[in-house]
Amino acid sequence: MSELVLETKGLVKHFPISRGVVGKSKVGAIRAVDGVDLQLRRGETLGVVGESGCGKSTLAKLLVGLEKPSDGSIMVRGEDMVRLRGGDLRRARRHIQMVLQDPYTSLNPRMTVGDIVGEPFEIHRDVVKRGARPRAVQELLDIVGLNPDHVNRYPHQFSGGQRQRIGIARALALRPEIIVCDEPVSALDVSIQAQVINLLEALQKEFGLSYIFIAHDLSVVRHIADRVAVMYLGKIVETGPHIYERPTHPYTQALLSAVPVPDPRLRGRRNQIVLEGDVPSPANPPSGCRFRTRCWKAQKVCADREPLLHPRERSEHPSACHFAEPRHVIL
Repeated sequence: MSELVLETKGLVKHFPISRGVVGKSKVGAIRAVDGVDLQLRRGETLGVVGESGCGKSTLAKLLVGLEKPSDGSIMVRGEDMVRLRGGDLRRARRHIQMVLQDPYTSLNPRMTVGDIVGEPFEIHRDVVKRGARPRAVQELLDIVGLNPDHVNRYPHQFSGGQRQRIGIARALALRPEIIVCDEPVSALDVSIQAQVINLLEALQKEFGLSYIFIAHDLSVVRHIADRVAVMYLGKIVETGPHIYERPTHPYTQALLSAVPVPDPRLRGRRNQIVLEGDVPSPANPPSGCRFRTRCWKAQKVCADREPLLHPRERSEHPSACHFAEPRHVIL
């Protein structure tokens, strides 16, 4: 198996809920990420999927240091990013970069494309010598399929797909080993989505990159990911390489049954699962299994004991369910 480049253990992020204006008192916490264990290997793409509000974007921000975890560890190249400080943290963060979701708001409209892509060189001045930086920026634009002569243009002069390519070029500037992609194609047209996905795959092969690819579109994740982790209310409920063919967790089965089927002859054969009720509040999640309030398999043990994420008998991937069993879903 290839080298492990990223590992999280017990990763937690709770946002406090306070009451009062003067002398605020903490009355609770939003459990955005609540004990996440992940592993990423060199050259691998790990897809992270789930409903809006399940904690995917918070997880992405934790991995790149935009949020500080409440607990847990983030190991990158054998170093715990949570414990590093100052220059050691700055150097370690070179190895993990991020492509943000919205190409329209993630680029500074007052900066030229050359300044945006070259900004990492100003922060990490030992990566590229000052005199070589203009050439390095042009090479990055060329790598992502943009005209190198457009370095003096501003973001508003580019289309959405081109702006996302600028974001990818900026993420590549420090030659990272890991790139966290937080829904990088959700704001783009379908035809442009395919171009950006193909670009990410080509860059992965060329530079040996490892991706954490976060998305809500299961079809996109199926195309690009080697393994998939399914999140629900801040926890990973199932992970593995074969969840599309043999999902074992009821939540994963419900998600996959909602994916549109392009072949009209297969639509009538699909047994779609319609979940009842709303997603519980992350400030007050249910006891035991967090999915039990919407699950058709729920029994008393589901409320009394939280299911652990571990491999089941005759299953190739972990599933956090007391009654997990493979189910074929037509896609």
